[in-house]
Amino acid sequence: MDILSHLTPLFFGLIAAGTLIGIIFGAIPGMTATMAVAVCLPLTYAFGLENGIALLLGLYVGGISGGMVPAVLLNIPGTPSSITTTFDGYPMAQRGEGERALKTGIVASIFGGLFSAAVLFFFAPVLSDFAIQFSNVEKFLIILLALTVIASLCSNMLMGIFSGVLGVWLSLIGTYSIMDGGNGETRLMFDWMEYHLIDGFSLLPVLIGIFGLTTVLLDAENGFKDEAAQGPISLKNGKRFSFGVFKGQLTNLVRSSGIGTFVGMLPGVGGSAASVLAYSQEKNFSRDSSQMGKGAPQGIVSSESSNNALTGGALVPLLSLGIPGDSTTAILIGAFTLQGIQVGPLFIGNNLDTWYLMIIALVVANFLMFGIMYFAIRRIAKVVEVPKYILYPLIIMMCVVGAYAINYGIMFDVWTLLIFGLFGWVAHKIGLEVVPLIIGFILGKSAEVYFVKSLESYGNFSIFFTKSPIAMVLWALIAVSLAFAIYLRLRNRRETRTTTVS
Repeated sequence: MDILSHLTPLFFGLIAAGTLIGIIFGAIPGMTATMAVAVCLPLTYAFGLENGIALLLGLYVGGISGGMVPAVLLNIPGTPSSITTTFDGYPMAQRGEGERALKTGIVASIFGGLFSAAVLFFFAPVLSDFAIQFSNVEKFLIILLALTVIASLCSNMLMGIFSGVLGVWLSLIGTYSIMDGGNGETRLMFDWMEYHLIDGFSLLPVLIGIFGLTTVLLDAENGFKDEAAQGPISLKNGKRFSFGVFKGQLTNLVRSSGIGTFVGMLPGVGGSAASVLAYSQEKNFSRDSSQMGKGAPQGIVSSESSNNALTGGALVPLLSLGIPGDSTTAILIGAFTLQGIQVGPLFIGNNLDTWYLMIIALVVANFLMFGIMYFAIRRIAKVVEVPKYILYPLIIMMCVVGAYAINYGIMFDVWTLLIFGLFGWVAHKIGLEVVPLIIGFILGKSAEVYFVKSLESYGNFSIFFTKSPIAMVLWALIAVSLAFAIYLRLRNRRETRTTTVS
């Protein structure tokens, strides 16, 4: 396959369309990049792998970047990763510097996005080559480590662990294949559901339900209250933007982009953690930290460069290990599944052309994001005024049609969409962590196969502790992640007690 033959007007047009749609989704409070990718996922089947991935990467980059618009104009983060953008963006908008704040964020965003794309290009193949040498034991421990890291960084570690285990349990519903070490019998389901669940729940309707329909249900519960009712701050007659605002900000840009990329590599941590960490580091090292939180441009720079650096960082574990870095890259697995391709250590080596096209799409999406937002920011800002009662019926229709068509017209996939949409709503109410649950669902079957095949090959559990130095290192990392989570919980409890006493 010739790479140049895929660099067609359709390829670049889909990147542009995805980036624009992603920006719109990100700019409307409550509609995230994850939701944009989930809703548009069924479309990728018609375009083929390379063009489909181009569309989804455009949605990803645009959705993350678009979140700064309501963060600056409404003081409402459009995406979770934009929460620290509100700290300085909204105060700047209040004093007539809304356009300056947005364009500062746009420039920081492209820097972070291109920084992480470079890290992805150079680091993912190296990690893949190393991971190819893993046996079933190491592969199982890698998945266990991923689930442990996700759970340990949740606000409630025990709930995070429970959510991950629940996701693994849901993934085991269906036939236990003889090829995977089973006996070919069905399990974990009622007789009346056996026909529909012989292969388990289909991944794509599950993803669309939890990340698409659940969002609609949560907003519907509040009566579709319009966050823009308070009125966005006008961008007219404000202080104009100048690139001089970045004078002395190179260290901030590089440090924040590096933090965002690294956090993106940690499975399931999310953009909010990256932006908060980068913002706090800039506050610690800034020469004039007293202005941060009052409308300091360096606060926007740290926030937006870090959360956009997530895009490339989160793709590193996905493409090199087959482990999604966040909820959006978890949905990207669905796109590969549609095309019959499995991501993991062999992906880059076996699909070099697709790999290079993904890097090209990621870089182009960042430049298009910059061009669209920088030169049309006043028009894009009007998106926050679009009422959700117009948008959400269209989204529900797209979810249903996509779930039905994704496996050539199986009605049970629509029921799966509804079941997991309601399940996501209930999970939100009772405090379940959705990201660990979904990643557990995606990785559960693979974890079982590696676990069973390890036991078949070596006969006892001791092999998980004595197989190789790599296995021992992975066990040490698992212990460290759990110990760190326990430490954070104890420290937070101590700080809460101190605050209460004082």
